[in-house]
Amino acid sequence: MRIIRLNEVINRTGLGKTSLYKFIKAKTFPQPIALGERAVGWVEAEVDQWITARINERELSKINTFPE
Repeated sequence: MRIIRLNEVINRTGLGKTSLYKFIKAKTFPQPIALGERAVGWVEAEVDQWITARINERELSKINTFPE
């Protein structure tokens, strides 16, 4: 298991810091884990699963969209 820090999460997701924390607050993004008094990180596999879920949603929307 690997823990990744904020900059890597931002780089992987393409989200800005504000958007990332908005998703965290809405509980639609993996919750960070405390690494120390002023440090947090994310479980790499959870972030990867979130990214994969977004890709799958996109693919499903393509399938469910019929030309008029």
